[in-house]
Amino acid sequence: MRKFLFIFFSFAAMSGCSMGNKSAPPKPKEVPVTTGTAVAKTIPISIDAVGTVEAFNSVSVLSRVSGQILEIHFKEGVDVQKDAPLIAVDPAPFKEMLREAEARLTRDKAALEFKRAEAERYKFLVEKGAVSKSDYDKNRTDADAQEETIRADEAEVEQARLSLSYCSINAPISGRTGAYLVKEGTIIEASRTPLVVINLIRPIYARFSIPEKYLSDVKKYLAVGTLEVIAQLSGSAAAARDGRLTFIDNAVDPKTGMIQLKAEFPNQEGLLWPGQFVNVQLALTTQKNVVVIPSQAVQVGPKGSYVFVVGGELTVESRIVSVSRIYNDEAVIASGIVPGEIVVTNGQNKLQDGFKVKVKSSLEAASSAK
Repeated sequence: MRKFLFIFFSFAAMSGCSMGNKSAPPKPKEVPVTTGTAVAKTIPISIDAVGTVEAFNSVSVLSRVSGQILEIHFKEGVDVQKDAPLIAVDPAPFKEMLREAEARLTRDKAALEFKRAEAERYKFLVEKGAVSKSDYDKNRTDADAQEETIRADEAEVEQARLSLSYCSINAPISGRTGAYLVKEGTIIEASRTPLVVINLIRPIYARFSIPEKYLSDVKKYLAVGTLEVIAQLSGSAAAARDGRLTFIDNAVDPKTGMIQLKAEFPNQEGLLWPGQFVNVQLALTTQKNVVVIPSQAVQVGPKGSYVFVVGGELTVESRIVSVSRIYNDEAVIASGIVPGEIVVTNGQNKLQDGFKVKVKSSLEAASSAK
């Protein structure tokens, strides 16, 4: 029994010594990272918002007359010029209406000539004392009434000609046609059946809203000159950079505290399309000689924002920084970094103060990202 206890305590003592001598894992000699350099540059002061693209002008084409569609002259999704023929309505009923109106006009003109002649004849007879003056007055009144009938007939003829001209439906504006809303042979109703929608997309608008707290700044800088607006599609590297602010709404929405604005873009390349959502940047002015670093270099810890700065012998130190704002992919630094310093942009999760780093080349960084 004593021998057993001696062996047990000896084993425990050896195990304790072994555990006590176990050391912490060594620091990695070099941590692979990618880096960026702090630079001083001019950065726009802008307001970011989400906007919606809308056509510069949009028209739902309707017919002014009822009838059957005889022919469609345009194709879906093509650019058309103002007054280009779009749709032909069967003109036969309207030609017949015009002939009937012209026939009535001819008949009533002949009747007018007769009544004028009768009035002149009765005037002569009154002077001779052959008929009473009331007979003359009646014939003269009939002639005057017939003249009014002629004017009504002429108006009906003009209306019939106008209705006939409406059988040819032309583009009211230049723009891009949408999908067919009717087919050949369809019976349409005047001013009620939509035929096609034409959107003018060159130029084009982007409508967006900003908080009311920015309104005074917008008005201040707009009074000095034109304000540039950039619109970028989500997931696209291309951006329409030649927009300008053209509209500020006349009231703030009391429910949301937002005010609507609108920017105009030439859109000659057709990048923007009605109905798209875009990220909008309204540039107010610029800041010169501000320090910027890649935004991915900034980390957030218990004490606030910090970055890892690469010092001598490729040793890093964590440093608290004050970030003024984020512009595109760059962080504008108010304090903590000076131009020329190198910061870690990837691999921060493996770093601590005093660690050495190995800066990967751009090719190695791209492979790591993949």
